[in-house]
Amino acid sequence: MNHKVKVSAVSYLNTKPLLYGIERHPVIQQIVLNLEYPSLIAKHLTDGSTDLGLVSTAALLNIPNPQIISDYGIAASGKVASVCIFSQVPLDQVEKIYLDYQSRTSVRLAEILLKKHWNLDIPLEDAPEQYIDQIQGKVAGVIIGDRALQSLDKFEYIYDLAEHWKSLTGLDFIFAAWIANKALPEQFIHDFNQANEAGLHHIDEVVAAHPYPFYDLNVYYRQNIQYKFDDSKREGLNLFLDYIRQLS
Repeated sequence: MNHKVKVSAVSYLNTKPLLYGIERHPVIQQIVLNLEYPSLIAKHLTDGSTDLGLVSTAALLNIPNPQIISDYGIAASGKVASVCIFSQVPLDQVEKIYLDYQSRTSVRLAEILLKKHWNLDIPLEDAPEQYIDQIQGKVAGVIIGDRALQSLDKFEYIYDLAEHWKSLTGLDFIFAAWIANKALPEQFIHDFNQANEAGLHHIDEVVAAHPYPFYDLNVYYRQNIQYKFDDSKREGLNLFLDYIRQLS
């Protein structure tokens, strides 16, 4: 390759095993790696300022010429722990839900579940910066990533979105995938896939490198998050995208 591939990823805990492999694999010499939050990665893939991003799967409908180039990403088969609606009252008593501005996939998933799974018509509102402090009374909120893990013991009612997706569809869910907006060399794709896989053989090292008092990362990495895509996950993704089109 004559130029380095611009790669963007999120810096959440859930990506650490994948990044561990990428940063220690020779493929790192072929890329420029930037860490930012999911919706910003989607914007950069859309405007072409990055080449490849670990991005929310809902962005597949907006990115030009999107291609999933790896068998690895962020998925779940049931409880994921870090993408939930948090509330102090049962969902059928909620009068407003704040939507986490960092991930459009989580927002769309919440919309789908409210309509198709819970049959509830609750007003949804884009969350302000410090919205977690405003989740009280009959106001609920979607919280994702590390902030969700830190909130698990702070709310009376927690609705895990991946778990409820599984109940609704019987399928797994892909939250984020490595998406390119242009054709990339086959050898690079092969090497990048290998780098992702390599990180999953070093979960112990990743856990040791990131002491975390809020949640057991061994459980998170080995049970909640599923990193390798299979047919159930791909089928779940296709259904999710179909549901988004129906809502639009």
